[in-house]
Amino acid sequence: MSLTFYWYPKCGTCRNAKKWFDTHNVSYEAIHIVDNPPTREQLKQFYQNSGLELKKFFNTSGQKYRELGIKDKIKTASEDELLDLLATDGMLLKRPIVTDGKQVTVGFKQEEFEKMWLT
Repeated sequence: MSLTFYWYPKCGTCRNAKKWFDTHNVSYEAIHIVDNPPTREQLKQFYQNSGLELKKFFNTSGQKYRELGIKDKIKTASEDELLDLLATDGMLLKRPIVTDGKQVTVGFKQEEFEKMWLT
């Protein structure tokens, strides 16, 4: 299984996820989510494969999220508008995002990682 791990090295949650992967000898390709954010099309695919609501992809505790008033925009924005917004800045994305091309996780929950990424 080949995993792609979108992360932000200064993020404690991302560092915990990376440590979990390394401890469990799970191989992955690490991609800096701010320097090389996923494209709009990749985000759409992640969203469709995740089974999550699109709003779960937003980093709701981030400064950009608050600055742009996204909390209010989410309520009325279309799926396309939200995808466009997410694709504008890697700091708007909840992280880490992990995918094997089919399955997707957003954030880090050890139980979820054990279920999804341990073969």
